[in-house]
Amino acid sequence: MNFVTLNNDIKMPQLGFGVWQVEDEAAVPAVKKALEVGYRSIDTAMIYKNERGVGKAIAESGIPREELFITTKLWNADQGYENTLKAFDESLDRLGLDYVDLYLIHWPTPEYDDYVDSFKAMEKLYLDGRVKAIGVCNFDIDHLQRLLDECDVKPVLNQVECHPYLAQNELKDFCQKHDIYLEAWSPLMQGGEVLNHDVVQQIAKTHQKTPAQVIIRWHLQNHSIVIPKSVTPSRIEENFDVFDFQLTDDEMSAINELDCGQRKGPEPKEMNVR
Repeated sequence: MNFVTLNNDIKMPQLGFGVWQVEDEAAVPAVKKALEVGYRSIDTAMIYKNERGVGKAIAESGIPREELFITTKLWNADQGYENTLKAFDESLDRLGLDYVDLYLIHWPTPEYDDYVDSFKAMEKLYLDGRVKAIGVCNFDIDHLQRLLDECDVKPVLNQVECHPYLAQNELKDFCQKHDIYLEAWSPLMQGGEVLNHDVVQQIAKTHQKTPAQVIIRWHLQNHSIVIPKSVTPSRIEENFDVFDFQLTDDEMSAINELDCGQRKGPEPKEMNVR
């Protein structure tokens, strides 16, 4: 496993396991399988409605808590200072944990303009030692800049949609400038057409790897944190088997050139659902 060091000196596995769109009951065997394979970072959220399943898998795994890196997220309807503190307690209870390693604001929902107060509440959780690191999801540059200007603790990462068709280069440059990691959700474009692109297929053939493994490797070599999701045991294994090969500079460039700004999810500034 590769690890990255976040801006508060906490180490985080560069490859994690995501459980978006995984039912609570299905999360138990999926997370247990991921932990068995070697994953140590698990990414969930209140709105996924599978925190209990994730917590059950963690408890049954027998792996010491300090070896795990658990992320969960604050949902849009729970933003605001006091609401954030309450929502965190509820997530912690569902997970059955004493602390989480990373707590994230799920969306900025700029129409409601609560994300600064929400982040200030997360600063309290961080300073109280109830969470090891705090960050955000789906924040554009202007949203991040407000946190940098108005808050005391710098977010450690920004989790956003990112894949070869949406490389997020401008946002990533801003994050790197401020020592904020970019973490990729939907790293395989939700099984989208990028897996079938001739460039990706040819590189996979060259390395005797799958297209998914090639794209995960592309993320890793681009210094992003990546959280592929699957409930299929063979694919959980496959997505983890990416540390025994390296893409060449030419192969990286060829994949970089696929960027066309194509999103599968909503634009952050337009996502105001609560």
